[in-house]
This record gives sequence, structure tokens and C-alpha cells, in this order.
Amino acid sequence: MSDNQAISNRVPVVERLLTANEEVAADNRVQFRSHDVKVFNIMASPGAGKTTLLMATIAALAGHRLGVIEGDVASQIDADKIATTGTPVVQINTGGACHLDAPMIRHAVQALPLEDLDLVLVENVGNLICPVSFDLGQDFNVGLISVPEGHDKPYKYPAIFEAVDLVVVTKSDLLPYLDFEVDTFRELVHGLNPTIPIIVVSAKTGEGIGDWIAWLEDKLGRG
Repeated sequence: MSDNQAISNRVPVVERLLTANEEVAADNRVQFRSHDVKVFNIMASPGAGKTTLLMATIAALAGHRLGVIEGDVASQIDADKIATTGTPVVQINTGGACHLDAPMIRHAVQALPLEDLDLVLVENVGNLICPVSFDLGQDFNVGLISVPEGHDKPYKYPAIFEAVDLVVVTKSDLLPYLDFEVDTFRELVHGLNPTIPIIVVSAKTGEGIGDWIAWLEDKLGRG
């Protein structure tokens, strides 16, 4: 078999994989909507502050019924943190995969009381590349970027900034100490996604958390 034949034989396999994921994602979406549950897929690199933001969100949304799906390659450290708040949480360990997919979410939601929830926050596996390609059945995508990562990330990872509905800059309390240029970052993001809102937050000081909560409540239709 020639190299060209081998390549052509592999391409349909990839296509079938993505199609299968999209079919399950569509089923997930039907299930979520039947329960009137909004789902937010949160994507970021490792250490960007996803779990910390979730903890602040749970505290600020005390009047809402919230569930969490935690995605990690291994361990349940983040899920254990969430569980201390009394919030329903499910851990998905991918065993090496760099993203969550729709079948994983389908299995995870079986352990969540969807009939008693208003929203589900999905913390995807820490990665700025892989999660973007896999629909989970979510309503909204949120991309986090932390101040220590630098303001040049839209140059390096454009796909995530094109795919999300909101960008959140985390760890803003570190801005006085690091060379993160917020205005430059905004220009780069809006060059890829002209109308996307960008919120600058610090879960440590509380800066911007109100704006983040207001965005969530607006998407829930209860703002």
C-alpha cells in the first residue's frame, strides 16, 4: 500500500469520530434543554484559575441551582474542592486524553440531578487546543487566560478565541507585577472575534466577579 493510500484510508476514520461525537452532543443538548438547564463549557490552560473561579462563582450564585462537571487527565483534587461547597459535582478522568467529549458528558450527567439544576459548569481538561474541536452539547463556551500566561496568547492559539462566547482574564491582582498589557490583549482578541466580551477578574480580590456573574445570569435569562 502506498503512503497516499494509507493517508486516504485514515481520513474517514477521523471524520466518523467527529461525526459520532456531534451526534452524541446533539442528544446531550436535547437532554439539557428538556430539563431547562444551561451548560457552560470552560476552557483554559492548566493553572489558569478555572477551579478558583468556579469556587467564587458558586459562592456568588447562592440563589441558583448549580452543578459542576470536572475534567482532568487524572485525580479528583478539583472535584473534592467543589464538593466541600455542597454543590453536585462529577469527576471525569480522561486517562490521558487532552479534552472532554460528548460521550464522556453523557455518562457524567447521569450522576447529576438535572431536574433540580439551573446550570451546569463544565471545567474542561487544561488545554488551549484540543477542547475547542469537541462539542459537548453545551450552550456557551468560555475561555480563560491568566495574567501570568501573557497577552500574546491570541497569536499562538487563535482557534479558542474564535470559538468562545466570552473571554475571562483571570488573576488580575498580578497585573502590577507582570507585563500583561490588557489593551493589547483586547485588540488581539477582537481582531479574531470582534464582538466578544472580555472580562478582567480576580477571584482573590473580587475584581470583576460581579461582571462575570452578571454575564452568567444574562445567559440564564434571569439577569
